[in-house]
Amino acid sequence: MDNFFQAVGVIRGEVIKEIEEENEKFYVCVKTEQDTKKYRLFYSPHHRKTLSALKLEIKNHGNLLRLIVYPKILHLPGKDKPHQVRFQLVGFNDGSNSGVAELDDFEFKLAGKWQFIAVCKTPVISVHRNLTEKTLEYYKTLSQDSRKLFAGALHLPLLWDSAPVEPFRFNRKLEKEEQGETFFVQIKAKFFPDKDLFCFDSLTGVPTTELPKFIKFKKRKGKKDKHFSEQKPDINKPASPKPKLKSKHGAELSPNTETETIQAELKPNTETILLEPSWKYRQEPINRDN
Repeated sequence: MDNFFQAVGVIRGEVIKEIEEENEKFYVCVKTEQDTKKYRLFYSPHHRKTLSALKLEIKNHGNLLRLIVYPKILHLPGKDKPHQVRFQLVGFNDGSNSGVAELDDFEFKLAGKWQFIAVCKTPVISVHRNLTEKTLEYYKTLSQDSRKLFAGALHLPLLWDSAPVEPFRFNRKLEKEEQGETFFVQIKAKFFPDKDLFCFDSLTGVPTTELPKFIKFKKRKGKKDKHFSEQKPDINKPASPKPKLKSKHGAELSPNTETETIQAELKPNTETILLEPSWKYRQEPINRDN
């Protein structure tokens, strides 16, 4: 199966509803050793059944739930300003693992570019919008401003000691040909609410310089036309052939054999409520205003 960008996982906490400016807003509260963290819980307007199912589940079984979510990270200008963590609801179940494969509570499947970004001291995994026929057709219907929002990447801060490849760091003093390589990595990570950081757990694929195809926003030149003409997205092309990574002893590097590769395809059953058809990160159009 081809590689693709992805960020999906499981959290457990108490879901609460608050009324703010006459609008319903949902949060998930997670207990840590020091205190209780409160995270905003979004839902896609394209899938309002998600919200209805959540309300019914709370009414029938209480508000302590095991949620399947997409992480949403907001980075503020300046490296000294902490990022903000939110989540988008995808589904939930009764607490068993039957619907989420090998993922335990607070575990995530992450697949993206391993690199540094200007507004974060910690290296990140950057998750872009996968190129599919559906996302491409939707992208073509958007205005220029909406295209920029739709194509924006998600940057997940990750603690990864002894990573087999270095995160890419852009150097303004070097020419393009002199810059280091950008690696696409696939891992399982643990989310730590007390630090609002993801921490590496295990490899689920060999790092590669071959990037999956994704939608990349291209700024239009000249004046902004209110009724702009059709514009094709700038789509990145796969890089050079994947390198063979070797350990210090010369052995070829492969995924962690002690940890099974995660194939987290959720399947509907009587114990699990699934609210989206795929775990490929953000293939469905998502309203970024939420």
